[in-house]
Amino acid sequence: MKFYDATLPIREGMWTFPLDPPYKSETYMEAAKGDMYDLALLSFGNHLGTHVDAPKHYSKDGITVDQIPLEVLVGPGVVLDMRSKAKIDKKDLENALKGKAERVFFKTDNGPWLLKPKSEFPGEPYKDFVHLTEEAANYLVDSKVRLAGIDYQSIGPETVHHILWDGGVTIMEGANLLDVPEGPYQVWCLPLRIEGADAAPARLVLAE
Repeated sequence: MKFYDATLPIREGMWTFPLDPPYKSETYMEAAKGDMYDLALLSFGNHLGTHVDAPKHYSKDGITVDQIPLEVLVGPGVVLDMRSKAKIDKKDLENALKGKAERVFFKTDNGPWLLKPKSEFPGEPYKDFVHLTEEAANYLVDSKVRLAGIDYQSIGPETVHHILWDGGVTIMEGANLLDVPEGPYQVWCLPLRIEGADAAPARLVLAE
């Protein structure tokens, strides 16, 4: 079995969505200076890097990230190669999503941007990202998809988020799929269990 760690490395200077706080790591205790051990104080937004969005992100009545069932986050899935597409529409999914797939991840031309430092993005923000259309989101709902992920910090406009959440589809953003070939995988997508949070960074592991 071959494993792929499809998680963005968390580091200072990494790109964050506009208005989101940056990642910072500060020394809190240091053994070399006489403390008992090394300990760091971390500061970051909960939509940092590879993360899972919960419905509470846009709705005060939506479930929180710690309430997402584990059976949604773990199980068989598929990576679809959508590179060269300006957007992902229903027709693209009809051609690519063959058979039942409960967990779907989209590999797009967005991918290389997520590993660049924020200083290299062209302007603020980088707006021309590949995303799901509303028709594609509805198609995922109709296809009984339970988890949808993309290699960018947003899967689409707010309307797309609502279509997916209202249809029972959990959203993952910031997947690192650069070295992951198209095909079926066993998926482990595990966000931090932060009580009451609208999102949390996650570790995404795919196995052939």
